[in-house]
Amino acid sequence: MTVERLRQAGVDIVRICYPDLIGVERGKDVFLDSLPEHGLTFCQAVYYTSPQADVVPVPGGLDRGLPDIVVRPDLATLAVLPWQDGVAHCLADAYWPDGRPFPEDPRQVLRAAIARLGELGLTAVAGPELEYFLINPDGTRYDGGPGNVYVVGNKGDQGGHLIATMRALKWLGVTMGCHEFSPGQFEINLTHSEALDAADRAFRLKSAVKELARRDGLNATFMARPFNDEGGSGFHVHLSCLDAEGRNVFDDPASPYGLSRTARHAIGGVIAHAPALAALLNPTINSYKRFGPDTLAPWLNDWGLDNRSAMIRIPPERGDAARLEVRLGDASANPYLGIAALVAALYLGIRDKAEPPEPLEGYGYDPERSPTLPMTLPAALDAFEADAELAEVLGKEFTAAFLSYKRDEVERFSRHVTDWELREYAYHL
Repeated sequence: MTVERLRQAGVDIVRICYPDLIGVERGKDVFLDSLPEHGLTFCQAVYYTSPQADVVPVPGGLDRGLPDIVVRPDLATLAVLPWQDGVAHCLADAYWPDGRPFPEDPRQVLRAAIARLGELGLTAVAGPELEYFLINPDGTRYDGGPGNVYVVGNKGDQGGHLIATMRALKWLGVTMGCHEFSPGQFEINLTHSEALDAADRAFRLKSAVKELARRDGLNATFMARPFNDEGGSGFHVHLSCLDAEGRNVFDDPASPYGLSRTARHAIGGVIAHAPALAALLNPTINSYKRFGPDTLAPWLNDWGLDNRSAMIRIPPERGDAARLEVRLGDASANPYLGIAALVAALYLGIRDKAEPPEPLEGYGYDPERSPTLPMTLPAALDAFEADAELAEVLGKEFTAAFLSYKRDEVERFSRHVTDWELREYAYHL
């Protein structure tokens, strides 16, 4: 959409936004007539600001006197916001003041992974699925009735929030939505597209769902597991690869399971790098409280044919729809970094001709049959740091910044006195 068409549509404000390291939307509202082609300046330490507004001492931030980065609007992403009169939304990319891409910008990290896969003549296609909880202002769950798995209508959504959200976000490629397993939990699926576009839409979806919930006096959370008595929220990504002619290279009717050697190597790549992938797809301390037997949240490193108890599920469709569904991620993941990590794993597996183990048969969650993935954030961060190949694809500067930020998060949590500790110890000890 051009600036002139925005003006004709009555738009006078452009919201220029970009993701920080943890996927929080940052930005500024700018009058359309003042839209800067050269970009906007932001303090680099925005990337290292915690949810509690603490500036984490990642190298390049506090130690350099809080220098600037330049955020340039990607005008190809301009879109009018259906729920706010006169406002358009525009994604942006971050650069150093001298014009070099900022290596810690999640969009740039994903671009780097896409470029490496492109060296093999392949294009990654992704289809994201995101789950979230709606929470009332008093902290209780929205429409908290039990057993409303995949129900529709007012039974699990008396306020009609899901339908209204789907209609408002149709422009993002929303294909369907449903009430999920837990009370007050919903899922929205996005159509598949090339990896950067898919990540853009997933990022915008998360921000928009939260914005629409706030408008209705609710809080939408993509936290991995917000309640002790319920399961968590996933970020599942369907992945395939296309060749230069646009053909799906994962399909091969003549090969075992109808999957090509390229598909097998892609599976092998995700399996090989899964311990490190956990740091980016399960990026919070809370993420690891989502795992455990019978949760349908994968904590074992395996794959299976149409098997939802496996980390990688191969859906039954073949032909143009042949794909992997990677179920490792939780909804708190930054979509850009999660998809970038998966694209990097595809690249490494296909490049190195990685071979996967035999597929899981039957119901999984048996650690005697499959290796255990990291079960804490510190263990996942250690695995990520040890995976030099993955770090090289994603970028060493980004990897160092992410590890510094997340290890500070672990340290802050280790010093924090929780409600559980107070209940467990205060009265008797």
